[in-house]
Amino acid sequence: MAFCAKCGASLNEGAGFCGSCGAPVQGAPAGAAPAATSPPATGAAPMTSNVAGALSYLLGFITGIIFLVIEPYRRDSFVRFHAFQSIFLSATLVILSIIWSAVFGALFFASLGILWSLLALIWVVIRIAFFVLWLFMMYKAYSNERFMLPWIGPLAAKQAGV
Repeated sequence: MAFCAKCGASLNEGAGFCGSCGAPVQGAPAGAAPAATSPPATGAAPMTSNVAGALSYLLGFITGIIFLVIEPYRRDSFVRFHAFQSIFLSATLVILSIIWSAVFGALFFASLGILWSLLALIWVVIRIAFFVLWLFMMYKAYSNERFMLPWIGPLAAKQAGV
């Protein structure tokens, strides 16, 4: 089985262009049509790596896990990296939510409810920051960039084998 020199996707026998990224295959017939005008090859990835990487952030760990098990993408290191980073980012948000709930509850009862509005405002700011980070990570993945978050990015790269 042959593999694309540009993206590493498996190539169908006799293909002139990669079904995943559209790059010409070395040694392809001279009259081969580009991938955009030919019908999609069987088993070809239905979307490019950058779209799959961006979509791995869409529903957090759910779409991260989905892109780790779907066949055309589980071998793509770019998609694997973003899927793992999405999973770790979602896990960080869940852990932070649990910790914040404990801190919020303790401070709420300790201050007899006086600090409630300040604590609620801080939590809203944290959630907005996570939302902006989520949008930023989707943008970076769509732009074909392997942007590594501090602490989370190296873990994702190690898991993805990058």
